[in-house]
Amino acid sequence: MNISQLPNLITISRIALAPVLILLLKDQDYAASLAVFVIAGVSDGLDGFIAKRFHFESRLGSILDPLADKTLLVSSYVMLTLLNHLPFWLMLTVAFRDLFIIGGYLVYTSLVGPVQMRPSWLSKFNTVMQIALVMLILAQQALHLVYPPLVDALIYAVLLTTVASGLHYLWIWLVVKEVEPVKEHHDR
Repeated sequence: MNISQLPNLITISRIALAPVLILLLKDQDYAASLAVFVIAGVSDGLDGFIAKRFHFESRLGSILDPLADKTLLVSSYVMLTLLNHLPFWLMLTVAFRDLFIIGGYLVYTSLVGPVQMRPSWLSKFNTVMQIALVMLILAQQALHLVYPPLVDALIYAVLLTTVASGLHYLWIWLVVKEVEPVKEHHDR
């Protein structure tokens, strides 16, 4: 194995955690689900740190990393909805925002050519809020310390940030047109 591929290997391992998380949630093993979710989060930080610190960034990594993040988050939202911990409308909002961004990217690149997508600060904040909601629900269920007002407040905060970040991407694409062409470089 080429050492420069270590961040991609970590990211692929994170994608492989999604079915594990789904199975654990199906069995309502919230403590193990929380552990897997935390491990996935740590691995996300680790692969990014290694890639940036040792200049191992690659086009493959720039595709795999958000794919891993979205796979884990959408899987979590679907399962937590099926287990009645999240409202169906929130899961739909989260999933369709991601589909909207992917679809928008595909349409934009088919019209303009390859472009480099960078997550906006609002999108990053939205991801933090989505992660916080999953962590809160898993932790409360694992510790049997359910506090509905906190979960409800975070549910509406996630709704707000999810819709706002989707609209923000639309604004960037259509009004500001703040995208840059992909620079030619080879994966390592």
